[in-house]
Parts: sequence; structure tokens; C-alpha cells
Amino acid sequence: DVDRSQSITHMTGRNIDYIIIAALSVALVFFAFTHDWGGGEVQDAEIAASTAEQSIVVLPFVNMSDDPANVYFSDGISEELRSILAKVGGLKVTPRTSSSIFVGKDTSISEIAEKLKVDHVLEGSVRKAGNKVRITAQLIDARTDKHLWSETYDRELEDIFAIQDEISGQIVQALKIVLGTGEQEAMDHVRKPTENLEAYELYLRGRYFWQRRGEDNIRHAIDLFEQATKLDPQFARAWSSLAAAHLTLPGYSDAMPNEQYLLGVSAAQKALMLDDSLAEAYAVLGGTAFMNREWAVGEAHDLSAIASEPKNSTAHLWHGEHLLAVGRIRDALEETLIAYQLDPLHPGTNNVLAWIYFFLDDTHNMLKYSAAAWDLGHSSGLRGQAWASLRLGEVDRAIELAEQYDEQLAEIFKSQTTFLKLLFEAKTDPANRPIFLEKLAQNESELYFRFVVSGYASLGRIDDAYRVVNHRLGLDSADPDNAWWVLWHPDMAAFRQDSRF
Repeated sequence: DVDRSQSITHMTGRNIDYIIIAALSVALVFFAFTHDWGGGEVQDAEIAASTAEQSIVVLPFVNMSDDPANVYFSDGISEELRSILAKVGGLKVTPRTSSSIFVGKDTSISEIAEKLKVDHVLEGSVRKAGNKVRITAQLIDARTDKHLWSETYDRELEDIFAIQDEISGQIVQALKIVLGTGEQEAMDHVRKPTENLEAYELYLRGRYFWQRRGEDNIRHAIDLFEQATKLDPQFARAWSSLAAAHLTLPGYSDAMPNEQYLLGVSAAQKALMLDDSLAEAYAVLGGTAFMNREWAVGEAHDLSAIASEPKNSTAHLWHGEHLLAVGRIRDALEETLIAYQLDPLHPGTNNVLAWIYFFLDDTHNMLKYSAAAWDLGHSSGLRGQAWASLRLGEVDRAIELAEQYDEQLAEIFKSQTTFLKLLFEAKTDPANRPIFLEKLAQNESELYFRFVVSGYASLGRIDDAYRVVNHRLGLDSADPDNAWWVLWHPDMAAFRQDSRF
């Protein structure tokens, strides 16, 4: 209704422009200071900082006993302390995998703290002789190298649980963590895992061997856990560990997956009937559900594991792997980053991160975490570096790394060869494709599903890829590979675009 000649909209409009420009400038400056300028790459795990008030690594306690075989006991004490401290609110506790990296190495406390991004280090020793035990522990502020607390305990072996609780309480007091009522109660009333000391020792032995993986170690661990549950059928953690051992055995042996998974589920259910707070048991149920392609059931168990123990790195890692398997790659990255923050030197976590970054077209981080996985002893780290090099156009290096990976896997599995070198040569030179496809067809039944299906799909043989999938991963299949994540590999794009997908 205002006369156009008397309108001041050109002035107010200009003022609004100034306001918008100023606001955008402030936002841009803020963005510039807070954004990780990584060339458009996906967020790197290194910048995902922890929000814990305090952080600590419990180094494996040194076995000072006359019998070297007692290393299982000193190792077990360290793990038990980590388990108790992990329940304390506001305290980040580095898991066993990362803390064990430094065993036998001349690494300073400050170096360990820097690599693990922790403020405090707990170290100690255990001397066990008959029914006597001496435990020495000391807490160090890694920033100042100052000893905050130290103590030596000479007790009867029957008092081992009381010693663990006492050490944990001293650490909490020394760190001056402000605990809520519920958290303090959890510290004051840590559940005694078993009344049977012999069963507890068998359990510690079992954990020691299971954590070292390999077929012989896992089978020995299963035997030890079974003995522990016979001595004390109410020993929930022994049942949970037995479940985890059954779940992992097929990955290291020719054990029938379906049989092992059923045994794992049975043991996990017994564990949860006795103690419904065990994240490991929920994680086993989640893992077996995913193996059986019960995706929603598996995720529910994963989330129960995380809810029971939010700082359990394995629960987050397994959930990340399951999310990757069904193509929820961004969600998988989020979960795996949490696992990485909790356990940065875990070989499997670094390897999974590498492949997630690869699927997200972030080759820089793919190469970085593949190299880390390889340095930490994960064989797939070499394969990841090969793929990253190929994507970067470094063909000669990619083929060289692929050949090393082939040789390594052939040595580990004797008859299992991946043909990764031949695949790379076929991808970079069409003249080599007939050779690769011929050898792939000849060895199809002996190779892992992931190698065969991706090999066919990457060279455009989509029908062959579907034939392999339907045969090897049919609903009645017992194929131990179950590497569903390969379906999201960049080379599988044409496979996913097919109506059969």
C-alpha cells in the first residue's frame, strides 16, 4: 500500500544484505577454524577426540613367578582390572589389544601414553607361588611422569578378588574422579565372578589362549572354559567366554560353522540367564544372527551389548562390521570410529576402518589404516595397501603388494591362493583377462567366496558372480566366509545395479 516513490525497501533490503553477509562471514571463519581440511576426505579417526574426563591404560602385569607358565595369571589380573575400571563413569580404559602391543618392548611411559592418547598408566607385577600371591601396582601420571600411588599386596590366593577391588578403588581415589551414586555403588559392589578358585584359574587360562587366536589356542581355550563351567555351572563369564570361542573357531579352522554357532548361542544364552549384563554374550548372539542373515535380530543383540558395556570396543567393532555387511557404510564408520577411540592399536579395527574408507572413496585414509593394520599384524592390511595403490594409479606397486599378499595367504592356508596379482594384471591389461578367468574357474570351489564373486564382477562377468552367490551363499549354505561386505566393494557396482540384487 506504500507509494512506490516513497518506498524505502531498497535501503532495508541493502541492510538485510549486509546482515546476511556479516553472518555468513562469521560462519565461514568459524567453519575454517573447526573444519578438518583433508581434501574432501571422510572424517579421520585421529580427530575423533575422546570426551572422557580421565583416561588410563592398564599395561599387562609382569609375571615374576618362578614358573613362566604363570603368565596367564598375571595377564588375567590385568584384564580383570581393566574390566572393573571400565565400569567407572567418566573413565576411558584402553582395552587389552592396544595395551599388549608394548609387551617386551623398551617403550617409555610417555611414548605409550602418546600412542594410546591416555593421561595415566597403571603397571605392575604378579608373583604366584602355591597359594600365595604378591601383586605390586603403581599408577603414573603420564603427563608429569609422577607416581600418584603405589602398593604391594601379599595375600592368600583366595583373596584375589578382594585385591582386584582394592586396587581399582585406590586408582579411582587417586584420579579423583567425581562419581555419581550409581557408579560409586558399582565400584563398591563389583560382582564376584565365581566362588570356585580352580574354576577361576581355568577361566584365566582359557582367556589367555583364546586371545592369542589360532586353531590350537582356541580349541584349548574351549576345553578350559568347559572345565570351568563344570566346576561351577553358575560361572557366567566362563559361559560367555566359551560362547565367544565357539564363534571364532571357524575363522581359524575347518570346524563346521553351523555346529559351532549353535554351541556358541547355547553358551551365550546360559551366560545371560546367569548375568544379563555381559556384553560379550550379547555380541556373540549378534554375530551368530548376522551369520544366519537375521539382520534385525543381530542388530538388536549388538545394541544390547553396547548398552550393557558402552566402553566395550569389541561390541562397537562387531556392530560396525555388521552394519558394513548390510551396506550401512556411514553408520559403520561411526561405530568403528568409537571402537578405534577406545582401542586405537587393535589390528582388526584398523583393518575395518581401512575398508570403510575405501568404500567411501577416501583412498588416503584407506592407505593409512591398511598400513597400520599390517604393522599391527593383520594380513588383510597388505591387501588393503595393494587396492589403495591401484586406485592411486601406482600399478607396479599395487601388483608387487598383491603378489606378496598371495604368497602370504598361500603359506597360511597352504592350498588357498587369492589370485590378487592376476586380478590386478587383468584389470590393468585386457590381454591378461582370459588367463585370470581361466584360473579362477579352475579354482572356484577352493577359493573364498569374496575372492571369486568380486573377481567375476570386476571383469563384467555378472552372471557368473550371481551363480557363485546363489551356490555358495544360498539360504541352506554353510559357507564359513559369509563376507557380505564385499557386495559394497566399488568393483561390485554393476552387480548391485542388476535386478537380481
